[in-house]
Amino acid sequence: MVGDKGEQLGIMPVLQARDMARKQNLDLVEVAPTAVPPVCRLLDYGKYRYEQAKKEREQRKSQKVSLLREVRLRPKIGKHDFDFKVKIAKKLLDGGDRVKVTVRFRGREITHPEIGWRLIQKMTEQLAGAAAIARQPLIEERNMNVILLPLTTQKVKTEAKTEVKTEVKTEAKAEAKTEAKAEAKTETKTEAKKEEK
Repeated sequence: MVGDKGEQLGIMPVLQARDMARKQNLDLVEVAPTAVPPVCRLLDYGKYRYEQAKKEREQRKSQKVSLLREVRLRPKIGKHDFDFKVKIAKKLLDGGDRVKVTVRFRGREITHPEIGWRLIQKMTEQLAGAAAIARQPLIEERNMNVILLPLTTQKVKTEAKTEVKTEVKTEAKAEAKTEAKAEAKTETKTEAKKEEK
C-alpha cells in the first residue's frame, strides 16, 4: 500500500485499505496487479485523469502533424495557371505538408496520358529544390498523381550541421591561437631567464 504522497504504508488487507481511502476521501487504485502482493495507491482518481488528459493535450500541441494536401491540374492547363499551382505547392511544402499532385482527365483526354506525365515531370522539376518524390507517378482510374515530400526538415538538419562545423572550427582556431600565445610567452620567459644567468 502506497499513500497519496508516495509514502509506504505497508501490507494490509483490502477492507482496511478501503476504510483508509474512505476516511481520507481518496480512491484506492491498483497500480501493479501482477506484483506479489499487488500494489495499491491512495489518490484522487478524477484529479489524476484530469492531469493525464492535460499532459496528452500538451503533447499533441507540440507535435507537428504532416498533412497530405492536394494540388489538382488539368491536361489543358494554361502557363499562368500552372505557375500559380507551382507557387501553391511550394508554399504547402515550405509549411511542412506533403503534397499530392493530381492530373485529372475528362472524357477522351485519358487517351493521351503522356500529357499528364509531362505536366507531373514539369511540376517536380520546378519543385526540385523544395520537394522529393515520395511515390512515383501512377494512374488511378481517370487521375494521374504523384506524392511529394518537403525537403525543409532535411535542409534545416544540414544547415545545423554546417553551423556546428563552423563553430567547432572557429573554436579550434581560437584555442590554437591562445595555445600559441601561451607557448610564445613561456619561450620568451625562459629565454629571458637564460639571459639573466
